Amino acid sequence: MRISIITPSFNQGNYIERTIESVLNQRGDFELEYLVVDGGSTDRTLDILKRYEGRLQWISEKDRGQAHAVNKGLRRVTGDIIGWINSDDRYEAGAFERAVRVFRLRPDCRWLVGRCRIVDENDREIRKGITRYKDYWLDRYDYERLISEDFISQPAVFFRRTFQNEIGLLEEGLHFTMDYDLWLRMGAKVDPVILPEYLASFRYHAVSKTKSQLEGSLAEAKRICRRYAKGGSRILFRGWLYRMKIRVGYRILDWTRR
Repeated sequence: MRISIITPSFNQGNYIERTIESVLNQRGDFELEYLVVDGGSTDRTLDILKRYEGRLQWISEKDRGQAHAVNKGLRRVTGDIIGWINSDDRYEAGAFERAVRVFRLRPDCRWLVGRCRIVDENDREIRKGITRYKDYWLDRYDYERLISEDFISQPAVFFRRTFQNEIGLLEEGLHFTMDYDLWLRMGAKVDPVILPEYLASFRYHAVSKTKSQLEGSLAEAKRICRRYAKGGSRILFRGWLYRMKIRVGYRILDWTRR
């Protein structure tokens, strides 16, 4: 079984090598295809990528943003199972072996969601309360709940190529919630298999989109909620409450960290 990993990248030279190593150090009974889709970085990213030539594929050219970069990757990769991880995040040791095992044992599994830690610039785990909150709702997965709040962590998701072909590519007009929109399209077809193991770590740092552009992300989340709620007042209220919790929660966490 071949697993294909895509990394969209742009000027993350401080972190991308840790991402690359977390992919290439995976071991197990699978064939790995790894593609980095860079948007024309001007930092040291390209120097790092050149050091790994022969162990991964990479392209570097101007693109229209993260969703466009991932879509370019989706069109190129050939694996049976696909995942993508941003250039500042990382996979946990053994993540691919665990995911592939589920897909082998469960022919009905079309997409899989694992747990995900949050780490800082130095790989120290932070925001444990947010992680516990997401884990709580993952254990009680419900599609209606997912419409109102995104408790799925993008780097801990894997899906069959055949399923992605059926669902389609990412919506390139979305700059923050392209993954959330994809989960909702997938979830409308079939529930994911929930794997109660940590597969990845999401990096929260000063220039990450989650940190620096929170309001833009929440505005897109509101649009996505309205799109899939289809006028359901209970779902819309839950969505509003979720966005308020995010705003308050991040302010409290930032204050306590200072």
